[in-house]
Amino acid sequence: MTDVGASSLAVETKQEAKARPLAGIRILDLSRVFSGPWATQMLGDLGAEIIKVEQPGRGDDLRRLGPPFLHDRDGKETAESAYYLSTNRNKKSIAVDISTEQGQDIIRRLAAISDVCVENFKVDNLARYGLDYASLSKLNDRLIYCSITAFGQTGPYRHRAGYDTLLQAMCGVMSLTGHPDGVPGGGPMKVGFVLSDMLSGMYAATAIVSALYERDLRAGKGQQVDISMFDAQVAAMSHQAMHYLLCGEDPERFGTAAPSVVPSQMFECADGYIVVVAGNDDQFRRLCTLLECAGLAEDPRYATNGVRVRNRKTLAPLLEQQFRAKSKQQWLVLLEAAGLVGGPINRISDVFADPQTAARGIVVKVDHKLADGVPLLRSPMRLSGTPLDTYTAPPTSGQHTDDILGGLLGIPQAELDSLRSRKAIV
Repeated sequence: MTDVGASSLAVETKQEAKARPLAGIRILDLSRVFSGPWATQMLGDLGAEIIKVEQPGRGDDLRRLGPPFLHDRDGKETAESAYYLSTNRNKKSIAVDISTEQGQDIIRRLAAISDVCVENFKVDNLARYGLDYASLSKLNDRLIYCSITAFGQTGPYRHRAGYDTLLQAMCGVMSLTGHPDGVPGGGPMKVGFVLSDMLSGMYAATAIVSALYERDLRAGKGQQVDISMFDAQVAAMSHQAMHYLLCGEDPERFGTAAPSVVPSQMFECADGYIVVVAGNDDQFRRLCTLLECAGLAEDPRYATNGVRVRNRKTLAPLLEQQFRAKSKQQWLVLLEAAGLVGGPINRISDVFADPQTAARGIVVKVDHKLADGVPLLRSPMRLSGTPLDTYTAPPTSGQHTDDILGGLLGIPQAELDSLRSRKAIV
């Protein structure tokens, strides 16, 4: 589970290579920042060979989004940001300038022997270099070409750039997140991680695997996959979107509470806060018994979930009054003993101190070119017959240029030196 050096190609035994579902699939990754790299990291976890193409002398823009940055073996800060490390495990990096004719030729040669190409440039940008789907599919008609953009390949916004905060705003996420208007701290709120990027990356990975299956099972040819961050985020609005489509009313913000289940929210205890969810009427009755307010379960205003949703503003303070009588830990013990759902509001440090995190082996440590024992997150996909148990560190920019171009494409060293002197590669 280590990457042992600049020239290593993460060598695996044949048995290990066969153990992962996408072993033998090669993906040419022209994407950068988050959505595309998130998709290709998932595919790399599943065993695909990911060849990440980076701009010489600059690399992926995500590398510079810090601090924090990785510290090397001497304790010095490197140019490898936490953001970059979070999205680029199980990949190989080559530094190729696609704005040069020589760089474009390299990309075409790699596309000709790849199963998938992933890019997240603005619409039509790669057509200038002859690296769009129409051009590359002529060289390899089995190529799956996935484009991830802010708004997709069609529509009035197709040429617009976009980032997660913009998409969260435009797609309704911020309108549903945060406390209601009129209360302290009320107003729209952004989710605290790059939700739109992650969603579009996950949809992209699913679409790519599906296109590969269709190609190999039936069609024999590749196709273009059009993933829009806008589409992905709107699709993920799911039940909230259906709320509007069914009744024509905008859903409200409820802070920590759920819109259609009551109680399902944060409650203040004697020494802090916990989250409690009573997902059905039986659980609500048991919760009321535990809180020594059993009469609430018989009150016609609260007897069923439907009426509790309509009367949440009067019910929640009554429950919170009971919760304030004991500490967080006391309530969590009692809730678990009663078979009810409750939990702490953890900080990230609490998450990684949780015994469940250790039991699931969520953190793995790998050797990086610049540092030893770099912690990474394990893929959450657990497959019994084909375990995802091989992880390599996110590469430094251009770490595998000579290995890929010399070993895979067979470019002689003299030609590599010439390309390097012309700054087509690094």
